[in-house]
Amino acid sequence: MNKAELIDAMAADAGLTKADAKKALDAFIKTTGDALAKGDRVALVGFGSFSVSTRAARTGRNPQTGQELKIAAKKVVKFKSGSELSAQV
Repeated sequence: MNKAELIDAMAADAGLTKADAKKALDAFIKTTGDALAKGDRVALVGFGSFSVSTRAARTGRNPQTGQELKIAAKKVVKFKSGSELSAQV
């Protein structure tokens, strides 16, 4: 499912217009991104939680040449599904 299909499904399920569903989805994405950028955790009971984790620097290998290269440390977003979502899947 892509973003447009998600907007269509949200509009149909909630009885909203597609424009309102798009605004709601965009607001959710922006608000979640802002909270994660500040280092906060976003938890939606039953659905799951989003958090930020730091991935340590490490040494990798170029698969074509076999040459070692350094991979920098970075922050990554993690999602852990909630019990209701896991049961539904």
